[in-house]
Amino acid sequence: MTQMKLRILWIAAGALPFALFGQSAPAVVPIPRDPLELATGPVQRGATPAARDAALQLLARARNSYQLKKARAPWELKVRFTVDSLGQTDHDGAWEMDDVFAPGEGVHWTAKSSTGYSIAGIFGINSVYAEATASVVPLRLQEARAMLFNPIASVSYAGSGSIRTVMTSYQGSPVTCILMSRARAVSAAARAWDETEDCIDPQSGRLRMHSDVPGRYATYDYTNAPRLGEQGLPSTVTVTEAGRVVSTISVESLQTLASVDPALFVPTARMKAEPATAMVSATKISRMQGQGPVSPSMKVRPVCIFGLVTPSGQLVEAHSLEPNDPNSEAALRDAKSMDFSPSLAAGAPQQHFVFLIENFVTTE
Repeated sequence: MTQMKLRILWIAAGALPFALFGQSAPAVVPIPRDPLELATGPVQRGATPAARDAALQLLARARNSYQLKKARAPWELKVRFTVDSLGQTDHDGAWEMDDVFAPGEGVHWTAKSSTGYSIAGIFGINSVYAEATASVVPLRLQEARAMLFNPIASVSYAGSGSIRTVMTSYQGSPVTCILMSRARAVSAAARAWDETEDCIDPQSGRLRMHSDVPGRYATYDYTNAPRLGEQGLPSTVTVTEAGRVVSTISVESLQTLASVDPALFVPTARMKAEPATAMVSATKISRMQGQGPVSPSMKVRPVCIFGLVTPSGQLVEAHSLEPNDPNSEAALRDAKSMDFSPSLAAGAPQQHFVFLIENFVTTE
């Protein structure tokens, strides 16, 4: 099971983009209001190479601060998190996670939940191993690791897609919110449905808020935050969906070690016998619902579905991030009907997050 390296990949499916309809394109409804949505305008487009470079450099600075593996000394990280998804995802309750790093060896990590799930893994220099009570890593565990170690994805469309910025404030401090999309041009007055949003303190370079899609937000608190030289982690990450807290991730300790037991990096017989499942890049998919001609009098109502694609191509733990939208149940049904197996890479088993933006064309 490899350490997840987030890279947002885009797929468009189901219909032609609205831009191809020209003046007949229906209007897209604004994203839902949320107190954590900071990109409410005015939005500045990174139209020049200098503006795009400045935004990308700010992202790189924030991303670099989380790279704990750059430390030259061994360290141990202890994390606790609590999941309360009302049963929409698996293993609600208390979690514990422990990572031990040794230069030249890699990372030995363990995690367990109050519901009985447990895993032990090794991210070695040239190999990975894992043994667990289930072959698929639960969504909230993969989420916790992503939010702590890779909160800012490296996007494949950074060179050609849209980059926009919003100068605003969060909890009384200035932040720069960077909006990124695969679209070459985004004209929305505020954040668009397909834009990823990262809000960063321009002075400290710290990430304050991250959102892959509207409706799901992670906020970062650095009160008494632990550090290892230039790298460090937040003290708390809070994940909300549809305005409700679903996971609270707390860093209990991060400390250097005088030495590490080499036996931690020796795989067990079970680890050698079972192939490890890789936690890999997230996928963002846009799908159109409805057939027939469209007109400017119509509207597009997107609904975001968040879930986990297993190594067999099955979508699990899927749920709507706009549960109050009238099309929420239809969006979830369509997402669950999809077969993701054709998109899976050959070779070692992999699992990844998926964000499906289901677009419903209506006359309302």
